[in-house]
Amino acid sequence: MGKFSGRRALVTGAGAGIGRATALKLAEMGAEVFALSKTLANLESLKEQCPSISIICVDLGNWTEAREAVKKITPIHLLVNNAAYASLAPFLEATPESFDKMFNVNVKSIMNITQVVAGDLVARQSRGAVVNLSSQAGQRALQDHTVYCSSKSAVDMMTKMMALELGPKGIRANAVSPTVVMTDMGRVGWSEPAKADPMRARIPQGRFAEVEDVVNAIVYLLSDESDMVNGTLLAVDGGFLAA
Repeated sequence: MGKFSGRRALVTGAGAGIGRATALKLAEMGAEVFALSKTLANLESLKEQCPSISIICVDLGNWTEAREAVKKITPIHLLVNNAAYASLAPFLEATPESFDKMFNVNVKSIMNITQVVAGDLVARQSRGAVVNLSSQAGQRALQDHTVYCSSKSAVDMMTKMMALELGPKGIRANAVSPTVVMTDMGRVGWSEPAKADPMRARIPQGRFAEVEDVVNAIVYLLSDESDMVNGTLLAVDGGFLAA
């Protein structure tokens, strides 16, 4: 019996990077896993890699379609809101289009999917756990990251509000706040040594995070071992936020 046997898990942004690794890990640990992404090719390759995973292809930017897709798979006991979008620009050049897209995917979709999942659990009087993927960028200003930092700061407060209002109903909510993780999205902002080296130098452990570092934190927050952890922003940052 795996640690998550008998539990149904939904991972958004599960086609690649942290989301994909999380979906695979939860399946390995016995959960019935649903992987959501807007990129069908990624989902199909995930399904080939792990046939027990069910795939859902939907764009989280579409409120109604995403909501209806998730309603069809309830109950979900373990929710990982991982999907995110990143686009970088100096403050004076940030566009309303990038703002709308980042807040739509990074913040609004978390509210949408969690409303469906948590609302269903409350109706069933069932317990559950939610983990939101935030970032050190939610707590530190980073050059050219105005909109991204702002969206992750919003995720942090939304996590605390979920903990406050859903905790009494048996649903815990926490966030993981990694430093740079060298996924495809991480490389968008940190592939150039001129940017990466100074950032790495600010991390007491002297390295960026591996995907597995983040997955381990997610698994802990979903598990019964963290039963009294609620509303926490768990830094997976090698000490960056402590400095």
